[in-house]
Amino acid sequence: MSNPVPDRKPLSPAAQRALAEADARRQAAAARAKDEAKNETKAKELQGPKGPEPTRYGDWERKGIASDF
Repeated sequence: MSNPVPDRKPLSPAAQRALAEADARRQAAAARAKDEAKNETKAKELQGPKGPEPTRYGDWERKGIASDF
């Protein structure tokens, strides 16, 4: 059985550094998200709209009427 992916040319040092930096950013973002999920204490909104979030569908919805900006 042959290899379906053809041989690839080696990456340049700059490309290898870019991939390593991207991987480090992904790991840092995952760690940050994990810490934020652990400390899930949302501040209560003062004087905000009552009921469900009005922007939950990507448009502003108020009293059953949706407005798209």
